[in-house]
Amino acid sequence: MQLIIGRKPVLEAINSGDEIEQVYLLFGQKGDIINTIIVAAKKKGIKLSQLPYDKFIAVTANANAQGVAARKSSGKFYSFENIISESKKNKYPLILILDSIQDPRNLGAIIRTAECSGVDGIIITKHNSASINETVIKTSAGAAEHSKICIVNNLVNVIKFLKENGFWVIGASLEESKDYSSLDYKLPAALIIGNEEKGIRRLTADNCDFLIKIPMKGKIQSLNVSVASGIILFEILRQRSLP
Repeated sequence: MQLIIGRKPVLEAINSGDEIEQVYLLFGQKGDIINTIIVAAKKKGIKLSQLPYDKFIAVTANANAQGVAARKSSGKFYSFENIISESKKNKYPLILILDSIQDPRNLGAIIRTAECSGVDGIIITKHNSASINETVIKTSAGAAEHSKICIVNNLVNVIKFLKENGFWVIGASLEESKDYSSLDYKLPAALIIGNEEKGIRRLTADNCDFLIKIPMKGKIQSLNVSVASGIILFEILRQRSLP
């Protein structure tokens, strides 16, 4: 089972149709969003419990849960074939691939940005990557509940499948790369973002059609991975919104 914590993530999970088994509220919670959660849970027939502080902390093991938590039976994941097939219904499909993102807060922030920028699906590598846990879900502010997410063992096979289906594969890399804003993104695209410290792996980079980077003007030559992801994703969205 998976624990979801935080007011907005729990409400998003209820409204998205996830199989929520139980909602927990810290006793005495009030306000519009609390009332909305209670109404939504009752409408879906979800068991709701109001707990005193000590029992609520025992359930959530998290003092920053905003007085709300929920349990669902299991995470909902998709096959990469399904994500790619469904994305091709759009004029310019966009797949986001995360190669070994290890910090759950970074992963949650990237998922949130991806959902906001219109990404069709997110592919995450299984090894050396953060799992989709309560921290990821809370940091994503509920976006994880609305995103098509796939976890894969072999990224090279995914890249090969993408290319066979007409996608151009774009890797974010500091080496042998061009300015991210110089690329034309009005095409079926898969963007690969790499590990916080090491970036994308060499074999992954070798299989990309393009390598891009964000020019740095200061003394520090790199950005937080979630910030970099947001900059690139919204440049893609900006270009695609132009006539």
